Amino acid sequence: MKNLTDTMVIGLTGQTGAGKSTVSRVFAENGYAIINADHISRKVVEKGSECLKELTEMFGLNILNPDETLNRKELAKIVFADKTKLEMLNSIIYPYITTEIISQIRHFSENGKKLILLDAPTLFESHSDDFCEIIISVVADPETRKKRIIQRDNITAEHAQNRMDSQLSTEFFVEHSDFIIENNDSVDVLNGISKEVADKIKYYYYDIRSVAMTEF
Repeated sequence: MKNLTDTMVIGLTGQTGAGKSTVSRVFAENGYAIINADHISRKVVEKGSECLKELTEMFGLNILNPDETLNRKELAKIVFADKTKLEMLNSIIYPYITTEIISQIRHFSENGKKLILLDAPTLFESHSDDFCEIIISVVADPETRKKRIIQRDNITAEHAQNRMDSQLSTEFFVEHSDFIIENNDSVDVLNGISKEVADKIKYYYYDIRSVAMTEF
């Protein structure tokens, strides 16, 4: 992306139920601009949107509520139980999400926000990692994550497991990330680790900028 040489985009991803939202909050509290891909994914499928029209053409009108908004739980039941259908969903929705992510990166950069955290559950799957200079992944033990998902989303253990099974492996996140945050302890511990990582990245950003200005 042109004219964004002073901007650093940090990708935040990880396993469902691992605690990514808490990490994102800590970064926001420490001055990072936040792009939330979950919020974007809801925006692009709003009632009457082109993306929603494409989804109903692919999966049928049964994924709509009576008011013609997207029934996210119904769609989730379909795609998380069938890998092929999940791939079909992603092929439709990712281009819309990517366009909005690029727009928000530009907006923040043009308004003086140079440290941007891209909070994206499917960072790798959507190839949004291409925008990122640093990648952070949040992981946790499977049983811990399952309990959190069931409580958070009010779904059955079977549906929670389907969501977990649809994601990339822990090994993948470890191999493709610059920082791994393990969240098997208390929220206070997670807050502390997240703050430490946020500070390290901020220090790195200003350090390389000062070096670049010196060389110039």
